[in-house]
Amino acid sequence: MRLPVFLNNPTGMNMNKSELIEKLAEESGTTKVVAEKVLNAVLSTVTNELKAGGSVALVGFGTFQVNARAARIGRNPKTGDSITIAAAKVPVFKAGASLKNSVNS
Repeated sequence: MRLPVFLNNPTGMNMNKSELIEKLAEESGTTKVVAEKVLNAVLSTVTNELKAGGSVALVGFGTFQVNARAARIGRNPKTGDSITIAAAKVPVFKAGASLKNSVNS
């Protein structure tokens, strides 16, 4: 299945979790098993903090936080009928200045 252009990054390459684990192991000089445990621990810690209503700020990299999305009226695309979309909490990531500068240089 081919992704629409707007979902691909400009290089056409997308890193998945196993590739990230491989890179982490390579960069840190550890095994893939250790790198996977560390990555899973980081992801679980961030997730648990967001569930508890907090945020995680990594200076220079960015901040993970939860924003509230208000209930709103939407349209059923098939029938055109109005529907109520419930309020929700959504996780967001706000990139830090160093990350923005790295991407733009």
